[in-house]
Amino acid sequence: MITETEKLIDKVLSYKTWSDKRRIDTLLEHDCNMYTCLGKDSKKKEIEETRRKSKLIYKAISKINPEQGKNYLWYMDK
Repeated sequence: MITETEKLIDKVLSYKTWSDKRRIDTLLEHDCNMYTCLGKDSKKKEIEETRRKSKLIYKAISKINPEQGKNYLWYMDK
């Protein structure tokens, strides 16, 4: 089953007329929105799912800008 995040990633990566910055900004905006929807009452499963989706976003960013994506993934694992 393809999630909304995976659909967005595929859609953004397919935009060839958008600049790399715009595509990365769109992906990071979605990542930010996912985390702002979490609260202190969020269950561990919801937090882990958001983290998994973030990792997918950062891997997509590494397809656009390998160095930047690699840095996001590295800091995520810290």
